Amino acid sequence: QPSGAMEALPWKLLLWVLLVADSSAQDLAQTQFICTSVPKNVDLCTASMQSSGPAEDLKSTVTQLRETVLQQKETIGNQRDTIRELTSKLSRCEGQSKNTMGDVSRGATDTLAQLGQTLQTLKQRLENLEQHSRGNSSLQSNSLKDLLQSRLEDMEKQVLSRVNTLEEPKGTRNGSEQRSQVESTLTSLHHRITDLEKGKEPRAGDRFQLTFPLRTNYMYAKAKRSLPEMVAFTVGLWIKSNASPGVGTPFSYAVPGQANELVLIEWGNHPMEILINDKVAKLPFLINDGKWHHLCITWTTRDGVWEAFQDGMMLGSGENLAPYHPVKPEGVLVLGQEQDTLGGGFDATQAYVGELANLNIWNRKLSVSEIKNLACASKAPAGNVFSWTESNIEIFGGATKWTFEACSSLN
Repeated sequence: QPSGAMEALPWKLLLWVLLVADSSAQDLAQTQFICTSVPKNVDLCTASMQSSGPAEDLKSTVTQLRETVLQQKETIGNQRDTIRELTSKLSRCEGQSKNTMGDVSRGATDTLAQLGQTLQTLKQRLENLEQHSRGNSSLQSNSLKDLLQSRLEDMEKQVLSRVNTLEEPKGTRNGSEQRSQVESTLTSLHHRITDLEKGKEPRAGDRFQLTFPLRTNYMYAKAKRSLPEMVAFTVGLWIKSNASPGVGTPFSYAVPGQANELVLIEWGNHPMEILINDKVAKLPFLINDGKWHHLCITWTTRDGVWEAFQDGMMLGSGENLAPYHPVKPEGVLVLGQEQDTLGGGFDATQAYVGELANLNIWNRKLSVSEIKNLACASKAPAGNVFSWTESNIEIFGGATKWTFEACSSLN
């Protein structure tokens, strides 16, 4: 500036300019400059407005990384929940498996105990026979007793072997085959003892009773032929039991496609029932007093009318029991067990325990006087569709036959 102009400025203004210049110099000394490349054809003003781009990109990247981390945390949490759920299910499955193996083991042990009791029963019968025939010098009788004694010893060895096998870690192998062999041997042994009993006390073909001493799933008798189709029937039988709770199943008749075609059963705390085509009627029988009782049930398909007699007296009646459903033919009649499948599927809890005799079935409704004659032990006509004779029945699993005296059964 010309010296004249400088002199014209007031001295205060000059002092202010000097102070501002000094302050600007200090700010410049403390400031860092960042150089940003700008494309050649880009407007500088626009470029200056976008000069904060790298910082924005960095911020965006950090935000995306943070969102990714949050998503991964959520995924890990879900996976942990899934792992915990699968672990819980696996633990439950392992517990059920252990319980099932325990039930199988207990079931096998119970079966062995039942077999042992059956053996004791047969042994007692053999001892009674030996005492009865003591002094008899028949060579054939002695030979037969020796054979029976040998078979009993073999049975004891088989049961002991089965117990030892169950105690091994892999004790379930060949269980069905061994059990079948044991049951077959029991049946054979029973037949031999029955033959010996016939020699002890001759009897007519219908003067016998069946005894089921134990609640098992292998002790039963079976009719050798089926029943015909029936639109009406009368079932009569003598029965003696003090089993509790429930005497079990005196008889069951199953046909293809229907296991409960005709069943007489008393199980648990339920009253005795008659089932026809799986339809149920409750019967007013009270028989588990350890005394002989005569039971008789009549039924007709028309309106499903039924009547129940105990010891010759009608105690109950009803209708609408499987109306207009004829009892089907081509089935299996089993004594002492309830069938879940045709001829099998037995459940020990529903097995009959006690004595049974004179089971006869007619394909008509008997009169009241005929039923009273049956109950007072008069000579009864044989059932025309099933009659109580030894030739019509085969027994399995240790069920036994004894002589039955109808006249003394009411005493």
